[in-house]
Amino acid sequence: MGHDNDGVVERQLEAPMPWIGMYVAAASLVCSLAMAADVFHGFRTKKLWFPSKYFAINATSLSLLAVAMKLPVDLSTRMWAGADRLAKVTSLIFLSTAMGNFMTSLGSMNDKEILLNVIALAMLAITVVVNVCIQIIQMRHFLDHREMLVEEIIANLSILFLLVMLSASAVIVPTTKQYLELKYQEMVKKASEEELEQPVDFEKLSTDKLRQMIKKCWVMAETSSPQFVIVRSVTCSTSSVICLVIAFIFAEAQAHTAAKHKSFIETASSYAWSTTWIELAQSAGVILGTIAHGFRWLTAVNFAHSAKGLMSFKTAFKIESYWTQRLVEWKKSSLPLEIRDRKWRKVLHGAKGLVLSFVIKVQILIVLHSKLVQLISVCFVSRIILCFHCIKGLKNKSTSSTSDIHGFSESESGVDTEQDLACYVLLLEGEVEQPPKTLKNICNKVDEVIETGKNQQRKNLKNLLLKIENFSSLTGIYDYQVPNLHSQEPPNCWSLHLVTLTSIAIALPNVPVHSTKWLLTSVNEGMFYVKLIEKCLDRNGVRLNIRNASDVVWVEVELDQKWLCKDLHEMSNKGRNSKETLQELSDQAENTVMEFKRNANDCRMKNPLNWPVEVIAANSMYRMTRTILLVLESEDHLTDEGLFNQLSTMTADVMAACLNNLTRVITMKCQQNAIEEREKSVHQAALLLGQTEEILHILQQHEERSSNMEKSAYIEKWLVLMEHGN
Repeated sequence: MGHDNDGVVERQLEAPMPWIGMYVAAASLVCSLAMAADVFHGFRTKKLWFPSKYFAINATSLSLLAVAMKLPVDLSTRMWAGADRLAKVTSLIFLSTAMGNFMTSLGSMNDKEILLNVIALAMLAITVVVNVCIQIIQMRHFLDHREMLVEEIIANLSILFLLVMLSASAVIVPTTKQYLELKYQEMVKKASEEELEQPVDFEKLSTDKLRQMIKKCWVMAETSSPQFVIVRSVTCSTSSVICLVIAFIFAEAQAHTAAKHKSFIETASSYAWSTTWIELAQSAGVILGTIAHGFRWLTAVNFAHSAKGLMSFKTAFKIESYWTQRLVEWKKSSLPLEIRDRKWRKVLHGAKGLVLSFVIKVQILIVLHSKLVQLISVCFVSRIILCFHCIKGLKNKSTSSTSDIHGFSESESGVDTEQDLACYVLLLEGEVEQPPKTLKNICNKVDEVIETGKNQQRKNLKNLLLKIENFSSLTGIYDYQVPNLHSQEPPNCWSLHLVTLTSIAIALPNVPVHSTKWLLTSVNEGMFYVKLIEKCLDRNGVRLNIRNASDVVWVEVELDQKWLCKDLHEMSNKGRNSKETLQELSDQAENTVMEFKRNANDCRMKNPLNWPVEVIAANSMYRMTRTILLVLESEDHLTDEGLFNQLSTMTADVMAACLNNLTRVITMKCQQNAIEEREKSVHQAALLLGQTEEILHILQQHEERSSNMEKSAYIEKWLVLMEHGN
């Protein structure tokens, strides 16, 4: 009776195991989908070294992997059937593939993140390996003719090898970043000296010069990308080789199981039918991850093969300083612990030196073996590459006569451009020159992004800017005769002025609906660039609250045609004239500011930058409407539609004055960013140039613009300069 009760309890405990297995399958599927996203991203961006964007080593991915490793670490569940053994081997190979894919993501992390994530991954990997070793030792006599035993051992060893390779690569990331950052700054200075006749005269930068500068910065950013640098390393290519070997073992295990067993779904474990789903999800991850490893290996081999001439044996196995520099620095540095006893400090410092000396020797040994693997790979693949080149050469020869007839002006120009940009390729010590095709692809990518930007140009914004009248209307935008509502005034910003002007124009009566819609659409298209300019130029965030005020108000104006809950469309249909409408807006704005002034007794009143966004917007509306009312008093003949046209011109002038800083922003995006984000920033600069190329041509036609871009970055400076006739 007791035995029956034990069986019932055991069955009840094992009942939820299939659903736990489905949880494991779900975690594995998420990892596989992340790998698939990286593969898709690599093909879409034509980066066949597949940067880690979605599947990177972090807390989320490591947690998912820990769940996915449920089968290998389970010491209590009986998994003796062929499908069960295959599922466990697949899990180990899945972990190996994931670790190989993690390697490039190290380049996107800082020192602390690298240390913590590598330690976390090591703990997971070692836990899996130890558990599998225990199972192999304890269950070796019960396995059916040691089925999958060899595959399990090889998969286990691959996890350890990949952990060593990943650790060796992690050590060089800080050193290579520092070296490439210094080299990048030197090259940027060189590029600036070549392209800028006067460093502060940004508006003299033509679009052609901007395009050339972006290409130079793109080449530097692309070739110094920390992830790309890791892909070019010998440890990464060796890791790819290990993963390719493991993928072959995976295929062999699948074929062996298919030949020996009638069905993959025959299982003897408590996970039951969920074992099949786990195996399918993880098999997909292995296949997708292997695609990235294969291309990364070919990329590294292609770079090594492209070296001019045959490398000597001594050169091929030279250990560059960056492989051990950080370890040497740690060895020579003082202990981070505070120990008063000099004797113990000496003992611990000596012990640390011995440990790090051993680690340095291990690092050198890893690099030497990785270089050997790379050399063997080059010798193995070089014949295949030569065959492809011969076939391609024959095809080019057959079409050369036709090309000669049409001329080579375009290709020669392209070759000259690539030769000019070749000196901007950033390489580490001992790295060979990158293949010409790589540089050509980078140049083509820049042109593609700029062309993409051209297809996204804002036509309504362009038509608005055609209303520019040499910025003459800016002198009347801010009348100092209007009394202040408070002793201290908040600073201005471009976007808040544009929002206020547009709100007033929409509220005017007797204006055709299509005109107000056009103005609203045109300003909305330009606000994207205005906000971008303000964000770039306001580096310290001094005017952040002012920009937030314009953003909050603009959302209401653009979506609902309301200003601080006041329906602008309803105001325009009340049958009033412009003066009455402006007076109503002015009164509401004044009441909002004065009510805040009466009720605010805290320190917010002392600094206008801390005012609520509604009060900042109301203060801007008050000053603007009062200024326009003063203008109307001197120009009684001005009709409602005439006032609308004047406000449209004023809006165009404010917009153009702000967009005057586009060249400066494009240049800043090319030159000032952290090394991890530089590639993305230069991409944004290229896209921005394409989107605004016609706008820049329009702005360059007006010679009345201020030449002092440092002063014209803010609207107050523009107003002062325009008042003085600058």
